[in-house]
Amino acid sequence: MTTADVRSPDTGGTTMPVKRQKRRIPGWVKGAIWGLLAVGVLAIASYATGVNTLTSTNTAHTALRLALPILLCALGGLWAERAGVINIGLEGMMILGTWGAAWGAYHGGVWAGLIAAVVFGALGGLLHAVATVTFNVNHIVSGVAINLLGLGVAKYLANLVFTPLSGNPRQSPPVPKFDTYSATFLSDWLSDLEKMQRVFISDLAGILNGLVTEVAPLTMIAIALVPISYLVLWRTRFGLRLRSCGENPVAAESLGVNVYVHKYIAMIISGGLAGMGGASLVLLAGGADYLENQTNNRGYIGLAAMIFGNWRPGGLLGGAALFGYADGLQLAGGGTAVLALLYGAVILLAVIVAVQLFRRQWIAAALGVFGAALLYAIYWTNDDLPSDLIPYTAHFVTLIVLAVASQRLRPPKADGALYRRGED
Repeated sequence: MTTADVRSPDTGGTTMPVKRQKRRIPGWVKGAIWGLLAVGVLAIASYATGVNTLTSTNTAHTALRLALPILLCALGGLWAERAGVINIGLEGMMILGTWGAAWGAYHGGVWAGLIAAVVFGALGGLLHAVATVTFNVNHIVSGVAINLLGLGVAKYLANLVFTPLSGNPRQSPPVPKFDTYSATFLSDWLSDLEKMQRVFISDLAGILNGLVTEVAPLTMIAIALVPISYLVLWRTRFGLRLRSCGENPVAAESLGVNVYVHKYIAMIISGGLAGMGGASLVLLAGGADYLENQTNNRGYIGLAAMIFGNWRPGGLLGGAALFGYADGLQLAGGGTAVLALLYGAVILLAVIVAVQLFRRQWIAAALGVFGAALLYAIYWTNDDLPSDLIPYTAHFVTLIVLAVASQRLRPPKADGALYRRGED
């Protein structure tokens, strides 16, 4: 049945049909569908171009490692902006986390390094909260200042502490890394499937194999923080109060919510998560020890992933995976693999154009055709990409994705608004 009969007092007791609301598809189901679609596009592109790197185990493993700092920074941005504080300072907090991770790990091991990274990042978040919440400094100005301060403090501390140990003020001495673990029984089976070179099946096996091979505890913690953040922010009383501070702090205050306290808590958590993102650059196997400027603007990319995800945990997970994959692909396969990715983007745009034509969205379809033609022209006229451009693949993907996704964004209503207790 699609309707229910109810009696209406305005019609003399006659029955009137009431439409039942359609059940919405759960977010995790939508995410799984989009993931399978992405694998399908990559499989077709890999088969058509002959570039197996697109879905290889090595690419997936590298992408997972590079997606972690972006994911953790995106989660940090989520906590801050759901409380109404724009956190442009994620980059600076991540930089503080890289130094803290190296210092703590050198003196006390990997877990001490992780704790130190979280503490240093949280201190950056606390400073941003003092400026924006207590003193009502413009959020963007404060965030830029935190980025500059984080860079300067890390340089000073590295020169003070690491120079006597490593002889290099821009680099720490070697620090321990997290041990890694593999699901051997599953990895062997997936490796066999990948070697069969069957379209989609082998591609999916290669990607899954990269996700279950040599996984560090920090990786599992970072991924677990996505559902934990969702449950806390959307399924607890504390989370409801925190989100109300980002939607309407005046109304939240009238209901007895201590807006200042919730904003401070959100910013400390935000900074701690960004610091943990910095730790992932230092403490994961395959990564470098502390290096000056090793974050490479990943804090800003994390903020872009949060915006792409529409300020939702599941969405930002997809954004981090996308940007991490683009970064990992250029490391694993170079310019040839990036060109093959352009071919996959052409296929995806063709699907989008077909959907827009079905919906009679002529302008959107025309723009899709233009974009597909441009990308295919780049693919067809080049055998490789300039080596100077390849490292910026993730940055280009960030700009393109944000431009495409900008039409459906819905930030918290009071995000970035200056608030004083007792004022309307």
